[in-house]
Amino acid sequence: MSTRPLVEVGPEQLMALIDHTSAVIYMRDAEGRYLLVNREYERLFRLRREDIVGLTDHDLFPEPLADEFRHNDLEAFARGEPVKVEEQAPGDDGLHTYITVKFPLADSEGKAYAVCGISTDITERKRAEEEVRLLNEELELRVEQRTAQLEASTRELDAFAYSVSHDLRAPLRSLEGFSQVLLEDYAGVLDAEGQRYLSRIQANAERMAQMIDDLLHLSRATRSELRRERTDLSGLAREVAEELLASDPLRTVVFDIPDGLEAMGDPHLIRLVLQNLLGNAYKFTSYEPEPRITMSVSLKDDVAVFTVRDNGAGFEMRHAHKMFDPFQRLHAQSEFEGTGIGLAIVHRIVTRHGGQICAAGEPGQGAAFSFSLSPAPDGWTIR
Repeated sequence: MSTRPLVEVGPEQLMALIDHTSAVIYMRDAEGRYLLVNREYERLFRLRREDIVGLTDHDLFPEPLADEFRHNDLEAFARGEPVKVEEQAPGDDGLHTYITVKFPLADSEGKAYAVCGISTDITERKRAEEEVRLLNEELELRVEQRTAQLEASTRELDAFAYSVSHDLRAPLRSLEGFSQVLLEDYAGVLDAEGQRYLSRIQANAERMAQMIDDLLHLSRATRSELRRERTDLSGLAREVAEELLASDPLRTVVFDIPDGLEAMGDPHLIRLVLQNLLGNAYKFTSYEPEPRITMSVSLKDDVAVFTVRDNGAGFEMRHAHKMFDPFQRLHAQSEFEGTGIGLAIVHRIVTRHGGQICAAGEPGQGAAFSFSLSPAPDGWTIR
């Protein structure tokens, strides 16, 4: 096996090497006098190397910069090993920033006699970082200002909502109360048609009161503080089911709610989700001879997806895209009561938790609503 003889590299080759690099390279002795500079140094500072050799940084640069350069040289001498520093030097368009590595050169006895520096211009990077920093500061300021505006608007909306609800409830109570008085005290004077009109006034007053309550729930679902904690959905669902069964003791509805349904979320808001979903299922199974409502959980890419399913009236899937908008109803008021706000409340709460909700149904074949309380995979469907 043959080996090639080593080619000796002389000073000319080394000088050619450092002259063809984009970094600034130089060498100074222990007293700070220049021993060598490369072409890039000459180009940047518009000096010839023969004019620089023997000079110090104090001969070439303003005193503060020269003091810093000398300090860094002495640091390399003192440590006896390479040091990495950030330095600045004048350029055509102002000060330029360099990342500099300085290392001492030692003689055969180990005594340092010179320091060599290799400086790389990072000015554009620093300027870009400064621009990003300024943009971030501006963005943070704008976000703070916008957040303050939104908080002020939220407070105003809350005050407005409660004021309106209070102002609306008073005349509604009067309508309902006087209608009831007329029905009870003047039943002998009013014919059947008049009594039917008063009953309709009462029913509409009650419906408007429910709509006010639902609007307030929608407001709270949107702006109330979100508190995440381990929540027992099984327990909450059973509480809601018991309340629904107690509201109409003559109805028999089977609720199938398994143990162990848990999720991280706000228990008060999650209860509102279950009230609306289970309440809808209870309502839309009112004409079903054997009503059954089930709740289950499945995993989609390690995300818990909960489903409330019923065997009630169902709905046309072509209308599914609008059913989570406020005041959207898929059934006539005469067939099923409601304000059309419940599913909008559910949607707001689920999305505030970072989750998703979707619905599936078929007329006369029931409906199913699936939701997650954390981000679910794209494209997931109900099965």
